[in-house]
Amino acid sequence: MGFSLFLLVFYLLVSISLFLLFPKAGVAAWKGLVPGLNFVEWCKLIGRKPAHALFLLFPIVNIFIFAGMAVDMVRSFKKYALWHSALAVVITPIAFAYLGLSKEEKYDEPTRAKEQAYADQLNEAREGGKKRQLAKLEKNNPYRKSASREWVEAIVFAVFAAAFIRMFLIEAYVIPTPSMEGSLLVGDFLFVSKADYGVRLPQTVAMIPLLHNRIPGLNRESYLKKPQLKYKRLPGLKKVERNDPVVFNYPEGDSVYVMPGRTWSVYDARRNAVSEPYATQIRSGRVSLTTRPIDKMDHYIKRCIGVAGDSLEIRNRVVYINGEIAEAPEYIQFLYELTNPSGPISTRNFSDIGISNEDIASNQGNYMILHLSAKQADQLSQMDPNMTVTPFEYGEKYDTPGTVFPHDGTTYPTWNRDNYGPIYIPKEGDVLKLTPQTINQYRRLIEVYEDNDLVINGDQYTINGEATSEYTVQQDYYWMMGDNRHNSEDSRIWGYVPETHVVGRPVIIWFSTKDGSIAKGIRWKRLFKGASKI
Repeated sequence: MGFSLFLLVFYLLVSISLFLLFPKAGVAAWKGLVPGLNFVEWCKLIGRKPAHALFLLFPIVNIFIFAGMAVDMVRSFKKYALWHSALAVVITPIAFAYLGLSKEEKYDEPTRAKEQAYADQLNEAREGGKKRQLAKLEKNNPYRKSASREWVEAIVFAVFAAAFIRMFLIEAYVIPTPSMEGSLLVGDFLFVSKADYGVRLPQTVAMIPLLHNRIPGLNRESYLKKPQLKYKRLPGLKKVERNDPVVFNYPEGDSVYVMPGRTWSVYDARRNAVSEPYATQIRSGRVSLTTRPIDKMDHYIKRCIGVAGDSLEIRNRVVYINGEIAEAPEYIQFLYELTNPSGPISTRNFSDIGISNEDIASNQGNYMILHLSAKQADQLSQMDPNMTVTPFEYGEKYDTPGTVFPHDGTTYPTWNRDNYGPIYIPKEGDVLKLTPQTINQYRRLIEVYEDNDLVINGDQYTINGEATSEYTVQQDYYWMMGDNRHNSEDSRIWGYVPETHVVGRPVIIWFSTKDGSIAKGIRWKRLFKGASKI
């Protein structure tokens, strides 16, 4: 069921329940079925001005307005218990239909005005020193709430509000790995705006609020896979642009092995890319496979290198977009070799130029391999005239044919992380030609991201039961890469990032700990630093 259909069905059920309830309050039943008028009459019954119904037209705000109106309605029927209010919010149509059909339930009067009048009597007795009258009013107060209920309502509202803010507007995110070093550092805490690229409406309905996909300590998912709504995104403030840092759902995160050290996809396992001891655990069956819907896949953050419609190529580490050298991030990093024939390399001054322990890939005394920016490499070469600093040929040494996307070593035997492409990034409406040379680039796009049944028989292709040699793309795609180019699993490994997986844009670093540990200190200079232009 799509989100729009879900809202339509819910609205129809609420309207029917109002049709059943209105006669109890002296309102013509047919008014409950008239769009707009039904909510105006609802407002009148709870003591609100008719114009209050206009707030239901504003996204996000309308959720809180609707909940408040539902609670006020049941209270107008003298249903004051906490569980009455909870049911009114959670199962509104059922609660209203019960009030309308039950012979025992009677409409009282607009609860807001009545409660305010009673509160005025209490204040008058309190200010006038009428202790006897005050005691009587407090004893008979039908609206009185215990201290525990006040706390429960406050906590529920806080969680409810925080969950919806997180779901629709702003979400906190922490950098867990050095793939964006030194633009975004391990231990940076970010606020990510979901409105910039368009709010993605919820797809997973039943979930524990404020948890993304795992319950801490229980090693279990924090949601139910059903019911599941179809993808829907509201209009955004901007489009994803080249060089934007973007938070998105891990494209291969639909089927994963979740382990204490890290999460591996089933596709990693099929490519024999899982390191030990994780690979042994997977082969032995000690770790079960977890399948996830799109909005519950792990969050990744990378830089958008290419947008839909671009052609991308990497030549000797340099990225070319549409044949032109692309703008490189200011703090882009690669692996470098350090050699000092005269003795062990001292790391004493490394921290002065921003080199952390995580940047050291290998240390053999007088020979080291480090993740460095060009500026850091130059600074190291000046520390000791005997020390040589040279680029480490990572792609040629570590990437065998088929290591990188589309994992077709026969068709693309020379592709690696440092020399890659050219490859085209599809956009909505493109008609892709399906051939033995291109099918592996587009297979996952067709089967998984756009949910089609693809059958390959030699050089013959059948999509959804129809033989074809081409496919029309249904959405835009992006190419994401980490600034730490030799320490980043990105589009060079798992390919295109579909628009459906885009979460939002990081806007500010609100906190930052050294190397991801508060015990090592706080990076005070990074606090409240803008994150969208790094």
